[in-house]
Amino acid sequence: MSDVLFSVVWVQAVVVRFAGALSGVGLLLGTLFFAASLTPTLIPRTYVLQGLLAGISFATGYGLGVLWRWLWAYMELPEPGAHMRRSVNMAVFGSCMVVAGLFLWRAADWQNSIRVLMAMEPVDSAHPLKVCVIAVATFVVLLWLARLFGRVADAVSRRSHRYVPRRLANVLGLAVAAFLFWSLASGVFFRGLLLMMDSSYRQHDALIEPSQPRPESPYRSGSEASLMKWSELGRAGREFIASGPSADDITAFTGRPAREPVRVYAGLRAAESPRQRARLALAELIRMDAFERSVLVVITPTGTGWIDPAAMDTLEYLHDGDVASVAVQYSYLSSPLSLAVEPEYGVDVARALFVEIYEYWTRMPKDERPRLYLHGLSLGAYNSERSTQLFEMISDPIDGALWSGPTFQNILWRSITADRNEDSPAWLPEFHDGTLIRFMNQDGATVRDDTPWGPIRVAYLQYASDPVTFFDPRGFYRPPAWMVGQRAPDVSPELRWYPIVTMLQLALDMMLAGTTPMGYGHVYAPGHYVPAWVEVTAPQGWTPESLSALSGYLNDSMARALSDEPDEETAYANRGG
Repeated sequence: MSDVLFSVVWVQAVVVRFAGALSGVGLLLGTLFFAASLTPTLIPRTYVLQGLLAGISFATGYGLGVLWRWLWAYMELPEPGAHMRRSVNMAVFGSCMVVAGLFLWRAADWQNSIRVLMAMEPVDSAHPLKVCVIAVATFVVLLWLARLFGRVADAVSRRSHRYVPRRLANVLGLAVAAFLFWSLASGVFFRGLLLMMDSSYRQHDALIEPSQPRPESPYRSGSEASLMKWSELGRAGREFIASGPSADDITAFTGRPAREPVRVYAGLRAAESPRQRARLALAELIRMDAFERSVLVVITPTGTGWIDPAAMDTLEYLHDGDVASVAVQYSYLSSPLSLAVEPEYGVDVARALFVEIYEYWTRMPKDERPRLYLHGLSLGAYNSERSTQLFEMISDPIDGALWSGPTFQNILWRSITADRNEDSPAWLPEFHDGTLIRFMNQDGATVRDDTPWGPIRVAYLQYASDPVTFFDPRGFYRPPAWMVGQRAPDVSPELRWYPIVTMLQLALDMMLAGTTPMGYGHVYAPGHYVPAWVEVTAPQGWTPESLSALSGYLNDSMARALSDEPDEETAYANRGG
C-alpha cells in the first residue's frame, strides 16, 4: 500500500507541475481510462507493458476530454466562472488521485486472477511506481506529438485563411497536418521498420540450426533423395522436417508396428511462384508414395512458415506414422506483419497448394486414395480456411479440417460463431446438430460422443483466453459476445468491459498471446490436439486410457521443448507470432 501512496503522490506532483497547461476534463477522462487499463483481460502483463498501456489509455482519455472541452466552447455553451472552475478542478483533481490509488492498489490482485487460472506463479506487487513512471513518460511523448500536430494544423490554417474562409482554412489545416503525419508514419517510420524487420526475418529464415542436421530418411524433404535442397527449406521448414517422431519412436510408445511419417515442405527459395512451389511439393509427395498413406494433411503454416509440432506429432502418433503432410511457405515475416504487408499472398499460396493436391487426389480411385484433411494454426488457419471453395468439392468432398487458434478475421469462423445455437456461448459455440462443424477447447467438444458426423468433419480448436481469436475491433463501443453471459473457465472472473480501453487491452494481449503457459492463450497443447484429431480423423486401436497416456507423454515432451527456448520473445517468434 505504501508503494501505491508514494506513486499517487509522485504523479500528483508531476500533474501539479503541469496543471496549468492541462485540461481538467481531459485529466478526469484520462484518469478513468488509466484506471480501467489496470484491470485484467486475457493475458498477464508485466509492469513495463502495463505502464505503456496505461500511458496510451490515459492519453486517449485525455484527448477525448480535450475534444469535449473544445466542442463545448465551439458551441458557445455557458462557461463556469473562474472561482467555480478552480473549485471544480480541485475536486476533479482529488477524485482522480483517489481513483488512481484504488485501482493501483488492486492491480496485483487483478493480474493474479489471470495467473492463477494459467497455473503461473502469483506476483507480489504490480510495481505501481514503475507503472506510473512509464505511463507518464508515454503520455508526455504522445502529448508532445499531439501538440506538434496542432501547431502544424494551426500554421497551415492561418496561412490558408488569407485566401479562403476561416472554417475552410481550419479544415485544410487539419487535412494537411493529418496527411503529413500519416506520410511520415507510413512512408518513413513504418517503411523503415518494415525494411529492418524484413532484413531481420530474412536472415533468421536462412539460419541452419546446428541441432537440426539434414535428415537421412527419404521420406523427408531436404534429404539426399529429395527434389528440394536442405538449404532452401528455410529455418521453419528445416525445423518441421528435422523434428517429429520416427517410426521407432512411435513403436516404442504404442507397441505397434509403425511407418516412417512423410513430411514435405517447400520453402520460399524452392521456386519463384506459388504454383511452382505447389507443383514441386506435389512431385515430392509422389516421389515418397505419400498417396499410399491412410492420411494426407495439407498444412498452411503461420506467417514465418512455422508449423506447430504439437499438432503434427500428435497426428503421427495417433495413426502409427501412416501420415503424409505437406506445406508450402508463403512468408518469413511474423503473422501480424505478413497479414499487414501481404494479406492476400498467403491465401494465394494456400490455394495453389490445395488445387494441386486436390486435383491429383480426385483423379485417384476413391478406395485407393488417402483421406484428405486441411490444417492450419492462427494465420495458417485463416489462409487454409480460404484456400477451398465449397462448390468445387460438392461432388467429391475432402474428409475434413482441423483449424486451431483461428484469427478473429476468419470469415467462416465468424459466420458460424454468429449463427451458433442460442444456448451456447460465443467462446465455445455449438452449431446446429454438430454433424458438420464442432468447436473444441481444453475440455474437448460440447456435443455428445455418439453424435454422428456428416461427409466432412470440420473442427475448430480454440481457447477462450486466446486474444488472436477473440479480439474484436468493435469492442471499443460494445462488449464482445464472449464477455456476455457465462464466463469461460480460463478467463478471469474479474474481467470487465470498458469502452475503448478494453479494445486497447486486447490489442496488447494479441502481442503477448504466444507468451502464456502451454494450454492457454495462443500456445496450443498436444494433449488438446489429441481429442481434436480423434474427432476429425477417427484413428483406430486407441482406448480412453491410451489416449490419456499419449496426451500426458506429448505434453511432457512439449513442456521440455518450450523450457529449452531462451526467452518468451524467441519462443513467440518461433511460433510465428
